[in-house]
Amino acid sequence: MGGFFGTISVKDCVNDLFYGTDYNSHLGTKRAGIATFNKEHGFSRSIHSLERDYFRSRFEKELDGFSGNAGIGVISDTDPQPILINSHLGRYAVVTVAKVNNLREIAQELLEKRMHLSEMSANNINQTELIALLINMGDTFEDGIRLVYEKVKGSCSMLLLTENGIIAARDALGRTPIVIGQKDGAYAATSETTALPNLEYKPIKDVGPGEIVRITTDGIEVLKKPYSKCQICSFLWVYYGFPASDFEGVNTEYVRECNGKAMGEEDDTEADCVCGIPDSGVGTAIGYAEGHKIPYKRAVLKYTPTWPRSFTPGNQSRRALVAKMKLIPNRSLLKDQRIVMCDDSIVRGTQLRDNVRTFFEYGAKEVHARISCPPLVYACPFIGFTASKSELELITRRVIKDFEGDENKDLEKYATTDSPQYKRMVEEIGKRLGLSSVKFNKIETLIKAIGMPKERVCTHCFDGSSYFFEKE
Repeated sequence: MGGFFGTISVKDCVNDLFYGTDYNSHLGTKRAGIATFNKEHGFSRSIHSLERDYFRSRFEKELDGFSGNAGIGVISDTDPQPILINSHLGRYAVVTVAKVNNLREIAQELLEKRMHLSEMSANNINQTELIALLINMGDTFEDGIRLVYEKVKGSCSMLLLTENGIIAARDALGRTPIVIGQKDGAYAATSETTALPNLEYKPIKDVGPGEIVRITTDGIEVLKKPYSKCQICSFLWVYYGFPASDFEGVNTEYVRECNGKAMGEEDDTEADCVCGIPDSGVGTAIGYAEGHKIPYKRAVLKYTPTWPRSFTPGNQSRRALVAKMKLIPNRSLLKDQRIVMCDDSIVRGTQLRDNVRTFFEYGAKEVHARISCPPLVYACPFIGFTASKSELELITRRVIKDFEGDENKDLEKYATTDSPQYKRMVEEIGKRLGLSSVKFNKIETLIKAIGMPKERVCTHCFDGSSYFFEKE
């Protein structure tokens, strides 16, 4: 996914920029970058790989080389950024949280107009540079960003560091968030509210879907009002969001506990205790313990001293090893127990299957899985969480293919809660993962916990109900 942080202050902003960007580290693992603007010396920029290190250790030694009262930073799961641009709009830096599905089509269109692409990453087009080229086609920053909304199929939120403040523009359908915080003499714009409190910013505004604002030390200027439609990603509450973060005013941990409590109240399975798979399964387990009236126990723990990150490498064999290394089961709490394990989701099923096997090896009598979201029947075309290479990476699609001979057959029926196809699929998933039982949260329960109208929440990966932006 990725996350970003930008700040502008009457004082030097470098420390806030450094720590604010670091607070987005749970959102990506590939690359990170920061850029600052100083009226005397102009723009400064640095980009590093995060695949073998962490943001703080890569950037801390460089901080003395940065100065200025405005800056932007990004933790990226895609391309190297920020991109520095010279254009008729002036010089600026840009960071994005985006997934551009029609990247090559847009690139070809730009090349036919005699524009060029210079930034390449592993011989691929740098999508942040592509976004910048679209912006440059506008007569103003606002015009250019509107063009991005119209051209991009997928999603794109961005921060622009200009010579006259920071421009924040949220995805046209609001799939990825931007929240603005304020303190004396300074403003910040970031992907998650978690980045704000320890830097003494108070959240004051959620940027709306497609809204464009300019932030200066004097305040916030709305360059374009929000669009009427919204499709904020439900997976922010299920998986991506840090527990302390609020999206649209709704707290992540609150939603997870509500989901767990509802599932616990409805469940008639007899069990001795419940545990959560760290980190995003813990809130669900706490809620489940309350709803099911059984104790919550930390039967599996995450080894944070050297495995603090929630994401794992792209290589499948290395990913499997890392998944095993960072979770340590507690034999004393598992032995002779009928245990419920709560997890955020099941994608491929590999990690959960390994956890189940380990639980039984450590003496558990029964292992039941309770998943805080519905089955992932559709790949995400907007954020890149599921099935980046093939929808057959999803365990649901593999099961459907085995049942029907075609992984795309009757998807609506398989996605419908408690339909015969749904029940058969869930039962088969439980068998393949070696579970005593498995139950998924209902989409209706998830939406109720989030507390927003369903039409304003993207649930595409569960029911395929999303849509692309159309110009209003």
